Amino acid sequence: QVQLVESGGDLVQAGGSLRLSCAASGSISRFDTLAWYRQAPGKQRELVAAISSGGDSNYVDSVKGRFTIFRDNAKNTVSLQMNSLKSEDTAVYFCNARRVINVEGADVNFWGQGTQVTVSS
Repeated sequence: QVQLVESGGDLVQAGGSLRLSCAASGSISRFDTLAWYRQAPGKQRELVAAISSGGDSNYVDSVKGRFTIFRDNAKNTVSLQMNSLKSEDTAVYFCNARRVINVEGADVNFWGQGTQVTVSS
């Protein structure tokens, strides 16, 4: 088990920046993927950015070039640097830790409680 606690959400003007952080209660090195998801009102939760244990990252198209995900195994944190924020980035952002547990791809997922990001236009 691991607990994930997000921080850094805030109200910011369009064009501004925020850095979200997710602190894990235990080692994150055992997780295959760490990711940030978001959920806007009335919408499904979507993957924003993910980073593998090897450091490979991927992003949803709408944030490419604006967001960067960082993984620090020594500090057991995963962060999301968000620049050039837009009103459509407004959502609750969730931290996710995923570990594959067998060769068939079954996995275990842990989630934080979320942090609110509001971008005013």
